[in-house]
Amino acid sequence: MIAKTAKKLKTDIICPPKVGEIIEGTIINRAKSALYVDLGSKGIGVIFGREFFDSKPALKNLKPGDPISTKLIGLETEDGMRELSMVGANQEMAWKDLEEAKEKQVILEVSVSSANKGGLLCIVNGIQGFLPTSQLLPEHFPKVEGADPARIATELQKIVGSKIKVRIFDLNPMENKLILSEKATKKEELEEKMLKFKPGEIIQGEISGVTSFGAFLIFEGGLEGLVPSSEIPEKTALKIGQKVQAKIT
Repeated sequence: MIAKTAKKLKTDIICPPKVGEIIEGTIINRAKSALYVDLGSKGIGVIFGREFFDSKPALKNLKPGDPISTKLIGLETEDGMRELSMVGANQEMAWKDLEEAKEKQVILEVSVSSANKGGLLCIVNGIQGFLPTSQLLPEHFPKVEGADPARIATELQKIVGSKIKVRIFDLNPMENKLILSEKATKKEELEEKMLKFKPGEIIQGEISGVTSFGAFLIFEGGLEGLVPSSEIPEKTALKIGQKVQAKIT
């Protein structure tokens, strides 16, 4: 036991705690505006000031003896204690979970919190993510004639408050960037359907949306394609619901 403790202390001397490190500890006391944590050989830590008030909802049910994960944000306070953050630790662990979800291509169910002309804002693991309009499935894509930004935003507002399934498209914790994709949840299914078709093939479909850059066309099995403006004959006025033929290019 003595040898094991000596080895642990030696390790801590060689590798002292660093700012930004996640440290496990045990709550030893709580005051009106501070929480004190036993960090073992790393010393005593304290969550206080803004960090304490920002963490109040998460801290209210914790008591002495409870384990806690914190992030080291200061090596030493005026009282010689480690300065800790619970919010920082939770965020870092949330980002790690999101990185794992991206790697494993996990499908997540998220709530849409707000919308703008560019897409939807969703909260995932306490982190705000952005779901661009281009990454929406056909049933949620705002097919607005003329691509009017105000009308697009109005259509997207109808989805706010609902739950939607997504995969993580891209993320960067350093930039606080989390990009989501609804299309990616059907990636394998859509790819399998697309294997039936080849460039040059003529298909029958229905116009599902008309924009300034082209028209959307839904065809067999719910697949949707884009007919660019340059590929639409001049003076052709396409309308939503119109049946047309198109060539896969």
